[in-house]
Amino acid sequence: MKINGIKKIDIKVIKNNKGDILRFISSKNSFYKKFGEIYFSEIKKDKIKGWNLHTKYTCFLSVLSGSVTFNFDDARKKSKTFKLKEKIVLKKSNYGILIIPPNIWFNFKGNTNNSIIVNALNFPHNKLETKKRNL
Repeated sequence: MKINGIKKIDIKVIKNNKGDILRFISSKNSFYKKFGEIYFSEIKKDKIKGWNLHTKYTCFLSVLSGSVTFNFDDARKKSKTFKLKEKIVLKKSNYGILIIPPNIWFNFKGNTNNSIIVNALNFPHNKLETKKRNL
């Protein structure tokens, strides 16, 4: 990853002829320390959601179906990658979890008819903690 602190954890898809298994987060994962909230977000093709910035939360993002392009912009003034931009596409063929630390702007765009994103936060969502900006 280009932006300091953003990580992608590759996770093996467990193939099954009745339907594959896509693991997400386990209490055994060393990268996941605290549960706050999990939610799912649907995104339609060519639609964009965001820009969002969490001032305290770490986000754990994954794409359960479809294909999604995530765009990031480092807003941490003391970061070595301050103002750096990065784009990451997630889909089943490169399944994994993106770990997004606080103070990084992000949005996402649907690349397929209907994609589903899962987001786990380390704290319950609080709209006062989340900043938003227009595209």
